Amino acid sequence: MGLKEDLGLKGNDFSNTATGLFIAYLLAEFPNVYCLQKVPAAKWLGTNVFLWGIAAAAAAGATGYKSLLAARIFLGIFEATVGPSLMLINSQYYTRQEQALRFTLWSSGVSIAQILGGLISFGFQHVHHAALEGWRVMFLVLGAVTSLVGVLTFCFLPDTPMKARWLSDQERVALLQYISVNQTGVRNSSFHVKQIWEAVLDVQVWLLALAVVLTSVSSGVITTYSSTLIVSFGFSGPDAALLNMPSGVVSLVFLIAVGVGVRTTSHRWAWILACTIPGIIGASLLSFLPTAHGHSNKAGVLVGIYLVNAIIAVLPILWQWAMANCAGHTKRAFASALVAGSFSLGNIIGPQTFQARDAPAYHPAKVAVLATQASVAIVAAVLSLYYVWENQRRDQRALRAGQEGLETVEGKWEGLTDWENQAFRYVY
Repeated sequence: MGLKEDLGLKGNDFSNTATGLFIAYLLAEFPNVYCLQKVPAAKWLGTNVFLWGIAAAAAAGATGYKSLLAARIFLGIFEATVGPSLMLINSQYYTRQEQALRFTLWSSGVSIAQILGGLISFGFQHVHHAALEGWRVMFLVLGAVTSLVGVLTFCFLPDTPMKARWLSDQERVALLQYISVNQTGVRNSSFHVKQIWEAVLDVQVWLLALAVVLTSVSSGVITTYSSTLIVSFGFSGPDAALLNMPSGVVSLVFLIAVGVGVRTTSHRWAWILACTIPGIIGASLLSFLPTAHGHSNKAGVLVGIYLVNAIIAVLPILWQWAMANCAGHTKRAFASALVAGSFSLGNIIGPQTFQARDAPAYHPAKVAVLATQASVAIVAAVLSLYYVWENQRRDQRALRAGQEGLETVEGKWEGLTDWENQAFRYVY
């Protein structure tokens, strides 16, 4: 949209502004652990979405690299709570088997934004002879809309099922009884340092974090740079915006398919593999299909860009896996923040694979996408094997103790962690 030229960005300035957002995002996750424990998640979410809209609108006033970077840092700070808040809120209403589809439904907002974003960008690129450049007007409009959504979220999204105004008292009780099978509780404002330490020592938390890092390297590259790659093939800015729209369609199809698949068959590792296979094919097309001979290869490289977007569907499955298998409210808050922080770490690494010296082909970045996508499938398989082993170990222990199938009231409602509650079984 001409932002680089208007602000005089040079070298790796654009990559650094992308990275700056996610460094701020990562650092903001640490206080988020405490805030999500002490402040109702819906109120904290609404406040931060409102402030995010203000920061987005403020980006319209950027005059150069430093001011744009400052706006991006504030965007990262306010965005940091969105994922963890939605994870915690969503997990209060649905069983662990039902959560996956719901997580993919709200995550589909990313895909819808890719589709609508192409049209929005195309439209604002045709703003001519105005007092402000098209990208500045776009930031102002989208910032204002986002702040409005933040206000609506603050006012109408309930903090817990007990505060849902559309539920009767009988329905609230029925809902709590229904989700008690999760054995993860609903909300507890007490902050337990012991649960933080348990999460730090829990191998599943770090495997989930590693999988999210690897996934978000790919997703970060694609969401930030797909239009840049398309322009590098010789397309104009407006055409690149429209040609990027199928990326959103691909990620949306995979999101819904994966959500329905996990809901009906479980086997999260298999559905993650189903997303990485087209991602690997797409990354291979990007990496190894030469573009030097011009026109004949454009279609193949475009298909590669589109296929890589399948990896975006992996993220909500990993988020839901963390919420389903981490019990104890403080531990879950920490796990949600760590997983979200891992997302930002991957997005810090991803844009830095796009170095100015590698333009216009950006071959190292494309190879990074290929390598990380293949690695995600391996980590998901290892994580599933760990869950199978741990469940079998607990089953054997229960048999020896004569406690097979035992579920306690404490396990359901008193905030026990998955380590403390031996009746807890991991889903995979």
